Amino acid sequence: MGYNKKVGYWLNPVTKVIGPIPTTAWIPLALSVFPTTHMANVFLIAFAVWFPVTLMTSSGIQSTSQIHFEVSSTLGASTLYKIVHVAIPSAMPSIFLGIFYGTVSSFATLMAVEMNGNSSGIGWYINWQKQVMMYDGVYAGLIIIAVICSLILTLLFKVRDRILVWQKGVIKW
Repeated sequence: MGYNKKVGYWLNPVTKVIGPIPTTAWIPLALSVFPTTHMANVFLIAFAVWFPVTLMTSSGIQSTSQIHFEVSSTLGASTLYKIVHVAIPSAMPSIFLGIFYGTVSSFATLMAVEMNGNSSGIGWYINWQKQVMMYDGVYAGLIIIAVICSLILTLLFKVRDRILVWQKGVIKW
């Protein structure tokens, strides 16, 4: 989308219309389209990650300097080479930003979908504890989900710092 203007012309409107709709608003549709709640949950979590990663990747590739593409063309680079070796490395900071947003969004979606018709998971546990008025269990579940999300984000920041060495320490976690 970010590299090819024709593809972007057709997919950007779809992304801009469907993407901003909160993932939890898709729960009724997903539960009616997919045969099992597990498949619906997987779709919803994937959808929660898809929009920020797609948006930020496209934005990062579009912000790549045209000079880099022209130089690679002058040196005989193919389209695939320009995408893999010019566009994607240039867009990596934006891609990681999209992954961070997607991770946080996926945890929020995970909590919501597990509260709908599941009989296991941390979201189900929190909902069950709320129903039986065991609020210490609710807080424990929230702390567990916060710690897991924080650990995953910390791991992602370490991967980001390793891949984007020139930006190490620019964004601290």
